[in-house]
Amino acid sequence: MTPDKNFVFKKLDQGDIEEFNDLLRYAFQVTSADLRVSGWSNKEIQQSKQPIFDFSYVFGWFYKGKLASQIVIYPMEVNIQGTIFPMGGLTGVTTYPEYTGRGLSHALIKRGLQYMREQGLTISYLYPYSIPFYRKQGWEIISNQMKFTIKDTQLPRKRPVEGMVQRVDIHHEDIKNLYKYFAMQHHGALIRGDFEWEEYWRWDTDDMMAAVYYSKENKPLGYVIYYVENDIMHIKEIIHLNQEGKFGIWNFISAHYSMVNEVRGYNYTGDPIAFQFDDSEILETIQPYIMARIVDVKEFMELYPFQGQDDNARFYFKVHDPVCEWNNGIFHLHFEDGEPVCEQVQEYEESYLVELNISTLTTMMMGYKRPTYLYDNGYLNVDYYLLRPLERLIDAEEPYFSDYF
Repeated sequence: MTPDKNFVFKKLDQGDIEEFNDLLRYAFQVTSADLRVSGWSNKEIQQSKQPIFDFSYVFGWFYKGKLASQIVIYPMEVNIQGTIFPMGGLTGVTTYPEYTGRGLSHALIKRGLQYMREQGLTISYLYPYSIPFYRKQGWEIISNQMKFTIKDTQLPRKRPVEGMVQRVDIHHEDIKNLYKYFAMQHHGALIRGDFEWEEYWRWDTDDMMAAVYYSKENKPLGYVIYYVENDIMHIKEIIHLNQEGKFGIWNFISAHYSMVNEVRGYNYTGDPIAFQFDDSEILETIQPYIMARIVDVKEFMELYPFQGQDDNARFYFKVHDPVCEWNNGIFHLHFEDGEPVCEQVQEYEESYLVELNISTLTTMMMGYKRPTYLYDNGYLNVDYYLLRPLERLIDAEEPYFSDYF
């Protein structure tokens, strides 16, 4: 459905920030009372959104001069299998209820994807308010959030390490540097610049604390972001660069056993942590977290660092995309001097055909679901003998993503 002529498409600027903020508050049901309780004022909320207009692309539909629907695109970067990809972070997709059912959000998403393609943002991430809605637009789950609860009696025993932990300011440069090295080592991770760190801390800096583990050479090897409240230690994020950093941070967490009854936190590695504890009967729950979609199949495939490829390997991907017409068709993937070449073609070899939609292609390329799993569950139409060479091309590491925007 296309919005009627009474709706005008427009890029938002600083003069629209009040309307932008009012729509966000309405859509997410943030009242003045909520702001008072949280300690934020409406003016402070507006000021907190100022960087969005400076950094991102914000646009929407206006009805008779009033904002009716909006969308925000953050230009970001992510690490995909060791290669830095330009990424479009999609957020703030909101519409006043009186204007729903007119195709406003769908039209904004389509324009947003066109904009991303023009800007060379070959993949898009988002945190979904509705997984079914975004699946219809071509996004798919690529990472999980695992929540754990550990009783004080289940905390790991102290491991011998030569360094020590120091509590530091949450904005300490060692925190940023540690994450930078960590993100370069972990597939799927967001590369955080100043804006990304602002988003990371936007709503929870007041109570948060940070601790860094330093080796005996005073080299930072890991950190934990946390707060303690009502006899519970709440962990926002744990990262470490090696086993020493891991042991050092968990020694620090376990040192709180006399202060807390339990430790609650989040793990984004895709791998449960219970096995690593002497008492593995901890509570762990898992839920989908971030979704992604390939914006431009050809450009994405040619940038992607395929594993174990040779110049004899070739595939024809028949892609179905409900929104981006440029992704519909058959893409011939082959290799020249070890580098991927992806060309849209009319003719193909049936014996090398892989048919799938853009959502399945995304979650497969990101390593969240393997080709064999997708084949066994009816998402992938391909001759069985092609699964093994397809498996070899894609690294098995699951994405790590701990940010929210």
